[in-house]
Amino acid sequence: MNKQLEKIKQKQECERRKRIAEEKHKEWVQKKREEERRERERKLSKEMAEKATRELEKMQLQEKAKVKYKEWLKKKRAEEAEKKKKEKEKEKEREAELQEKKARSEKIFKEWLHNARNKPRPVLNGYGFPHGKSAGLYFY
Repeated sequence: MNKQLEKIKQKQECERRKRIAEEKHKEWVQKKREEERRERERKLSKEMAEKATRELEKMQLQEKAKVKYKEWLKKKRAEEAEKKKKEKEKEKEREAELQEKKARSEKIFKEWLHNARNKPRPVLNGYGFPHGKSAGLYFY
């Protein structure tokens, strides 16, 4: 009877160990699943943070590009305005030079006209005769 009792005790002990092992296994599996879930959540959170960071960087880059474009456009317009201003100034200078040249020409022409009226006129010579005298006729 002692043997049977010992066998029963061993069986119970074996079953108890088995239950403990199963419980430990269940706990381990549950812990493992929990860790995996936490790891997935952490990865997802990390990915979302990285994605948000990339989006923010992209937006900042776009803002920077817009600012640079506006600066470039402003500079280009200023250059165009400066170019037009210089062209207008050159045109004014050309017109002023033209006016000055025209005024000088008119002045010189008037002086010449005035001097031409007061010049003594040469005596008109006879047609075809040098100094109004006949040089003689030569027939060959």
